[in-house]
This record gives sequence, structure tokens and C-alpha cells, in this order.
Amino acid sequence: MNINLLDPINFIKNKIDFSGETAIILGSGLGEFANNLVERYSIPFSKIPNFPISSVKGHDGEFVFGKINGKEILVAKGRAHLYEGYSKNSVSSQVVIFKNLGIKNLIITNSAGSLKKKNPPGTFMIINGHIDATFQNSSLVPDVVSNSKFYSPKLISIANQVGVEKKIRLESGIYCWTLGPSYETAEEIRFFRKLNGSAVGMSTVPEIQIGGKLGIRMLTISTLTNYAAGVSKSILSHDEVLINAEKSKGILLKLLKNILKRI
Repeated sequence: MNINLLDPINFIKNKIDFSGETAIILGSGLGEFANNLVERYSIPFSKIPNFPISSVKGHDGEFVFGKINGKEILVAKGRAHLYEGYSKNSVSSQVVIFKNLGIKNLIITNSAGSLKKKNPPGTFMIINGHIDATFQNSSLVPDVVSNSKFYSPKLISIANQVGVEKKIRLESGIYCWTLGPSYETAEEIRFFRKLNGSAVGMSTVPEIQIGGKLGIRMLTISTLTNYAAGVSKSILSHDEVLINAEKSKGILLKLLKNILKRI
């Protein structure tokens, strides 16, 4: 690994006694979910030695420990990205920390661009496969990865049950991971659609990959906050992402709280 994780792990363990089994990573504009925890205790990323800090708007940068429905939960508000100059190991380091804190279930959220006209901004999509479209390896045509070790059938089933019961529309699909920080071109989006991609974003896959290797059960939910390039005539902007994440967060909060009751 590119960073020494013993220092942040020991630092956190010395700060708080945590025995929960579930963690949540919150994507752009979704950090307010942590306000629903009771008996909260926060540790800013900036206080943790040798820990990557995001400079992206909408990523607050702190761990919040607390309880929901009487269960101990760990929430990560924000994440680092490769385009900020961090290595792949660094941006997935918080998942390794989760494992060392005893986490068995991980819910990952993000904001993503929709590749399908039928899934407008405000749609929630359960990720059931991913494409590494960063082209950092030798593969000219990336493979779709949908192994159950990365996408827990049990957690996906729980999420879909909650969606039906609470009348929350949930789509499912394949997430295309790109490097960023610039948005994709319309030609790139056409290529991803040919690969059966449903959403596109600049994060999450490193977390999914390391979580699967560590044996953590994972559920990943994208809030589709915009149409990807070429799908509509709108001009892409990060402000649009944050605005639409804000509009959708109430429903996402309801979804997450009810999923957590069943884990």
C-alpha cells in the first residue's frame, strides 16, 4: 500500500470504542445523513495521521460514529479520488480501516451520471456490476465485473424489499468508473452504452474491489444526479450534481434507514 494504515487504525481505535458491524460511505452532497445518528462522535480526516483528504466540494471529510435503530454505525462523510493525485490504494484505504474495526457490511453511495434516458436525475440505482473504464491496464475493451463477492445478493435483496415496501423506485445496472476530473465526452458515453453501462462516475470501484477482496458484504447505491454527456442537451456541472443530490437525499435517507433496520 502507498500509505501506512497502522497509524490511522491505531489512532481511531485509541479515540473510540466501536463494536458495530456496518459502515456507510456517503457520496457527493449526501453527508447530511450522518446527522441522523445519535450518540455521535466525529473524527475529521484531517486529524487522522497518514489519511487521504478530499478537496472536492460536497465531501466533508470525517468519520462519524453513532447509532441508528439502536445499532452502532460508522459513517464516512466523503472520499478521496484518483484525480486528486492519490493512488488507488489510498482512495480505498478507508475500506481497509473498516475491516480492521470489525465491519462486516458496507453500504456505498455515490452520485453518478445516467446513461439511460429512462433513468432521469433523482433515480436510485443499485449497482450490480462495474466496468473499469480508467484504461490503466492493457485491456482495450474492459470487462463487466458482476461477481457476488462484490455485490451481496442478500443486501441487494433487502434493498429491493425496502424499495417495494416504501414505494421507492430502484433501478439496477452497471457502473462505469472513469478517472476524471473532467466529465466524459458524448463519444465515450456511447462506448459505455455499447458495453451495457447504466451509469458513470469517478469513484467507488476501488472501494468495491478492496471490499470484495477483504470479504466484506457490500451494497452500492448510486443517486443519478444528471444525464451523462450526449444523453440530454444539458451542460454538465458539479453544481448540478450537488443540487440534485440535495433534492433526492430525503428519499435516500428513508431508504438507508430502513435497509439498516434489516441488516
